[in-house]
Amino acid sequence: MIVLDENYVNEHLDTGDCIALMEKTLKQEEEGGCVQYMRTAINMPNHNILGLMPAYFEEGYFGAKILSVYLSNHSTGYPSHQGQILLFEKEYGQVIACVDAMSVTKIRTGAVSAAASRYLARPDSRHLAILGCGVQGESHLAAISRVFPLEQVSVWDLYPDTARRFADRCQTAYGLPVTPYEDAALAVKDADIICTVTPSSTPVLKYSWLKPGVHINAVGACSPQARELDGDITLHASFFGDSVESVMKESGDFLIPLHEGLIQENHLKGTIGQIMNGKIQGRTGDDEITVFEALGMAVEDIACAALLYRQAKQ
Repeated sequence: MIVLDENYVNEHLDTGDCIALMEKTLKQEEEGGCVQYMRTAINMPNHNILGLMPAYFEEGYFGAKILSVYLSNHSTGYPSHQGQILLFEKEYGQVIACVDAMSVTKIRTGAVSAAASRYLARPDSRHLAILGCGVQGESHLAAISRVFPLEQVSVWDLYPDTARRFADRCQTAYGLPVTPYEDAALAVKDADIICTVTPSSTPVLKYSWLKPGVHINAVGACSPQARELDGDITLHASFFGDSVESVMKESGDFLIPLHEGLIQENHLKGTIGQIMNGKIQGRTGDDEITVFEALGMAVEDIACAALLYRQAKQ
């Protein structure tokens, strides 16, 4: 077994390569080349969570991402999510690699949103807005700037100082004009692509703020009780997910308006993998508002771990 730590992942998992890999993986999952299982969240006696996310690939490997979720770590200096990806080969069931999970998750999540945006956003998109200036905010900027020739980036965070530091750092790192806003409505005004990557359990984005034709990557909320989008966005948008099963079990952005009677189950049009494979249609017009609900898939993590393993062996 080889161990690939955070530094190795950050040095060897290129964002552009990861975007291509995520598109391939999402297509594979729809074609049956890999199997996505629902994640299991185990509530432990210490009031924290152990998360298990398994997946299987016909190519010859399987595994799981294993995480501890300690929301109580806020202000302690320890991250709330920590864990590893265990990679097995399928012939004899040997563990062949242990890969840092958080660095993989950081890079592949932005890469998935970039791949989805390629299919759902308007091709002439130039203005990106990011709500939430943590590690996923920068991951999404890094990935989406690989797919679209961005000319303007707007950012907002619940903590204005965080948004200002993010803007200063990213403007230098990516050579793009990055403007911080204290008002989320102003940050998304005229945006072509919006990424919501916050830990909020209540909406941070409202339908009345949006311009026609915007595409939204909704990434932060991942439980039935939490949502980043108000109900009117879900109602009026063409809504797609990474996994139908995950959306129906974990997406507060979809389930809350569903339970409120605003929408019906068939409002979910399908998955981004189905669009990529040509099974369903994505965007149908320039003024259409589209949403990609990204809940995270274990096949994405295992595909990245396998790629890194092959690189390390070479």
